[in-house]
Amino acid sequence: MKFTSTTRSFGVLTSALVAAIAVTTPILANSFATSARAEEPQPVQQQDKPTVVLVHGAFADASSWNGVIERLQAEGYPVVAPANPLRDLTTDSAYLRSVLNSVEGPIVLAGHSYGGAVMSSAAAGDPDVKALVYITALAPDVGETTAELVNKFPGNTLGTNLQSVPFPLPGGGEGTDLYVKREAFREHFAADVPAPTAALMAATQRPAATAALEGKAAEAAWKVIPSWALLATDDKAIPLAAQKFMAERAKSKTVEVKASHAVPVSQPGAVADLIIEAANASK
Repeated sequence: MKFTSTTRSFGVLTSALVAAIAVTTPILANSFATSARAEEPQPVQQQDKPTVVLVHGAFADASSWNGVIERLQAEGYPVVAPANPLRDLTTDSAYLRSVLNSVEGPIVLAGHSYGGAVMSSAAAGDPDVKALVYITALAPDVGETTAELVNKFPGNTLGTNLQSVPFPLPGGGEGTDLYVKREAFREHFAADVPAPTAALMAATQRPAATAALEGKAAEAAWKVIPSWALLATDDKAIPLAAQKFMAERAKSKTVEVKASHAVPVSQPGAVADLIIEAANASK
């Protein structure tokens, strides 16, 4: 009789458990479903700031913008700093145009040195580029060359401190690369950069082909797109007089900074501030 009683009791308990599970299973299922939905990736909010595209110049690379990038990102700006090929003004501009085409939404485009010439052509006709920011940069008119502009006024000492190195062209023949002589790099390119940093920059510099510096500009986007210019007073690559000439011609809003040609490295705060000014004005 005990066995029968226990069995009957166990059967009653089992029936109760089954009923409870039947009731709670939909509740648990709904709870898990709600939790899963909560953990699903939420749509990214629309970026309310333009993307800043930074174009480095000759004898440098994209890392020269590192200090500027840190400041821009801290302010919430998305940043792209592509490698400038430094091969030929026409093809360099076409490459940058492909980068711009990959960016969604408005763009503030900033260029340093030869990067200014590249962006002046690449931005032409692009409705997404809202502002051009020239950081001690070249802004050639149609038909002008980089070499012509840097020698338009006295004060360019970098040109006599370059080293020529031949390289093979893909289709045959030979081209010429230009490097800044390492022993002259700091004095004529980065005088206000700490010596150890300047030594690293000299060792990692990317050469510019003579075809890039001698190529004639086919476009001048600064004639249409609003521009800003940071003028470096102690620049020995693009003399201050040349910087002022180009800025006045482009009707750029300008700021002068006591700095060498390597101002993105030596004074990234001043560079970032001007880019942000341009971004705010272009909204």
